[in-house]
Amino acid sequence: MTFYLVIIASFVGVACLVGSVAFFFRGSENTDVEDRLAILTGAQNSRNAKQKESNILFNPLDETVSVVENLLGNFVNLRQMLQQADTNLTPPQFGMLTLGLGVGGALAYCVTGLPLIAAPVVGLTFSTGPFLYVFFKRRARLAKFGKQLPEALELIARALRAGHSLASGFKLIADEMKPPIATEFTRAYEAQNLGQALEESIEEMTERVPNLDLRFFATAVILQRQTGGDLAEILDKIGYIVRERFKIFGQIQALTGEGRLSGAVLLGLPPVLFIVMYRMNPDYSMVLFNDPMGQQMLAGAIVMQIIGAIVIKKIIDIKV
Repeated sequence: MTFYLVIIASFVGVACLVGSVAFFFRGSENTDVEDRLAILTGAQNSRNAKQKESNILFNPLDETVSVVENLLGNFVNLRQMLQQADTNLTPPQFGMLTLGLGVGGALAYCVTGLPLIAAPVVGLTFSTGPFLYVFFKRRARLAKFGKQLPEALELIARALRAGHSLASGFKLIADEMKPPIATEFTRAYEAQNLGQALEESIEEMTERVPNLDLRFFATAVILQRQTGGDLAEILDKIGYIVRERFKIFGQIQALTGEGRLSGAVLLGLPPVLFIVMYRMNPDYSMVLFNDPMGQQMLAGAIVMQIIGAIVIKKIIDIKV
């Protein structure tokens, strides 16, 4: 019982510490609504107009930077990552979900009666669940976007040959194609409908979707609008190049299939073997947790597994 009280007290203490530090660094700045009213009434001086990126008129009121974003800002853009994964989670909700799963997993492990030394590892493993979910969902969404892009480029090219404008081609993609590419082109079309330059809306789309082929498309459109040229022919060529790249990538996937399968077997065999040994002879397996030498061997095995996964990933990951 004392152990659980210590864990709960530690959690509450850390939460209070993080909250107090965030409140301290927040300072005495005005709220978002006060800042916007001050700008509209002219109370702010002219030097704030130069800071376009931080101006409250260019950001929605609900897009305030949270403590979680401040902590992870040097490593990953959490808000952009959640947006690219097309999730409804906000950074604070993501942080609370991660923290809750970590603490809950550690407490659930302690209830089972297994050695408490592995509780932090179990908690850390559970806390990575939301990040892995967002990571794989983001990767799947970006991959689907890349596969839809050649068809979208050809659709825009046909619309241009039929006499429509480039913005009408964006609207055609938004209406005729499926998400995620329809969603992104809808955002770009609506942005230019609200008065934003089409070049800027395309640039924002390339920031939301880190796709090299989309960057080629954005560069071609911007150059064509500045210097002129047959944009339909350029889009046809870009679409052809993208399709050829996908063909080469498929051939590489087929040639590296044996290496990927070998990597999966080598990385999955030690955990599965440990579970089997634990079911057959628990006392024999628990030496890894109870004996100091066993703990060192277990830590070394985990480190070697991670190094092996990185090496195998480097071998089979061929850029196209």
